Amino acid sequence: MTDKPIAADIVEKENEARGTALLRDYETLGERLDRQGIAIDAIAEKVAAFGVAVPSWGVGTGGTRFARFPGPGEPRDIFDKIADCAVINQLTRATPTVSLHIPWDKADPSKLRATAERFGLGFDAMNSNTFSDAADQDLSYKFGSLSHTDAATRRQAVEHNLECIEIGKAIGSKALTVWIGDGSNFPGQSNFTRAFERYLSAMKEVYAALPGDWRLFTEHKMYEPAFYSTVVQDWGTNYLIAQELGPKAHCLVDLGHHAPNVNIEMIVARLIQFGKLGGFHFNDSKYGDDDLDAGSIDPYRLFLVFNELVDAELRGAKGFDPAHMLDQSHNVTDPIESLMVSACEVQRAYAQALLVDRAALEGFQDENDALMAAQTLKVAFRTDVEPILARARLLEGGAIDPVAAYRASGYRGRVAAERPSVAGGSGGIV
Repeated sequence: MTDKPIAADIVEKENEARGTALLRDYETLGERLDRQGIAIDAIAEKVAAFGVAVPSWGVGTGGTRFARFPGPGEPRDIFDKIADCAVINQLTRATPTVSLHIPWDKADPSKLRATAERFGLGFDAMNSNTFSDAADQDLSYKFGSLSHTDAATRRQAVEHNLECIEIGKAIGSKALTVWIGDGSNFPGQSNFTRAFERYLSAMKEVYAALPGDWRLFTEHKMYEPAFYSTVVQDWGTNYLIAQELGPKAHCLVDLGHHAPNVNIEMIVARLIQFGKLGGFHFNDSKYGDDDLDAGSIDPYRLFLVFNELVDAELRGAKGFDPAHMLDQSHNVTDPIESLMVSACEVQRAYAQALLVDRAALEGFQDENDALMAAQTLKVAFRTDVEPILARARLLEGGAIDPVAAYRASGYRGRVAAERPSVAGGSGGIV
């Protein structure tokens, strides 16, 4: 019996209040789609089967380089985090897995697995941390980790990643995500070539330790914390890494880790074409790596990314099996609410992309009819697929309106009474 953090009768009551309107909206949309030759139930089934992982760190309040303002009822440990993640999945039915970050989530693997199973959750990719110093580590990563000039520091970073693999094996994970903050802040501070050679050498040790059924995701980031140069700074370097390491190595695309106006959907297409797309960290961005809620700034870009993913799915692209995860920082909202909304936005982009008339689009592309090709995408994007999303949630036992059900449950107030308040703190720039 799966434990439900929110009482089932609360969800049922909320659904009853919205059920009649949903059925009417779903039938109306179904009639419209039927005229286009689209079976709405088939789309709903695909949406219901689509899942996105929740990062353990996402359920806590984030911060900026200047300050952090804690929220009520923040998780005290990984077990509180798993409980909060269970709320998100219970109401959205879209987030069946949790992605752990070591060392912060380090705990007895048997207890981790038992807690997740109690809530009907599994574990997604493991995430290592060599971009900040842990309390008990011997050597500092101030000047790098896997690319550090000091061999002992590189060894420490490699051993940490190997530990993450061992923990992941014990809890049922099947992937390791590696992001490093290595880089330089001044011209001449680092030799670009030697730093990359050291990184590749260290990563080859990590890759060699992967179980046969695991994948390695490497993540690129243009800047921050290093502001002059970054060792793994863009998708081209990331692709070189995946090629150099081997077939189990793939590129992870974070939507916030690119220069403004970069064509991320084309990057996605390129990585799919050459079998090196590992997956995504979904968020949104206004200026840089803002880690805003997915779809909150540029929902059309999210849709265009999914347009490439659905294209690959439908044509059966070789080796196409991307992992999906949210990666956000919630500074002024309830993290659970933001993650629920983001999970729904990712599903929305997927549903809209499934509505694209592929035959018409290909015809317009072949005819070089730029206007009609663009309009074909816009028709799908402008379609309000909310009835499909809500219907999919309802059929899977979730909430028609997840945020409304969550607020009606009083969950945040309840855990705030159980979990001690967390003190605020300033950032590194004041």
